[in-house]
Amino acid sequence: MNIFSYDRVGPGHDRTDLSEPRPAEPGEWPEFEAALAVVNRDVTATLPGQDALILMVAPSWQSLPASGIDRGLVHVAMPDGRWQGNAVNAVDLEEGDLPEPDDALTALTLVAEAAQETVMELLWQVWPVCREHKIGVHVRPAGTADDWCGGEADASDPVVWWCRGSRDDTGHDVSLVGELAAALPGKERRALRRSERKRDRGR
Repeated sequence: MNIFSYDRVGPGHDRTDLSEPRPAEPGEWPEFEAALAVVNRDVTATLPGQDALILMVAPSWQSLPASGIDRGLVHVAMPDGRWQGNAVNAVDLEEGDLPEPDDALTALTLVAEAAQETVMELLWQVWPVCREHKIGVHVRPAGTADDWCGGEADASDPVVWWCRGSRDDTGHDVSLVGELAAALPGKERRALRRSERKRDRGR
């Protein structure tokens, strides 16, 4: 067994076997955890009855970083641990690189894209959907034009769900990521608030 398949060894820490996928520990990936909390607001708003997505960590099977510890590949997963698509973290790090983004908007973009792929592939449905045009939306910086290409936005631009519109329309921002509830029709917004109050009372 590879001795580097364990992490958090020391006083107060049990050995954690990283040779199999596992749920991320609280505080292990703070930027991704914060981003996923935002994305899960959209899951709750648009997928009634769907439990929150989680972060799963799988072995990278790549060369170990200079620290000698394989922190693994971080995926956005269904509550049962299944996921689809690429990891959100960087694994093959150069010396001094960070394993996760140091800005919240980049982390949110990565996590929202990963969540969308997992939901669509494992639930077999388009998600999220623009209520006006009845088509799937995509993650983009706010205010981008139809011909936008990745990497052209300012790092401070908020992250939105963007719809390309109908054939005759130009694209438009649907909502900030995490704020899809505000884009719901009134009846659905009220039902969501009722279910949230009921859930809060049950805690």
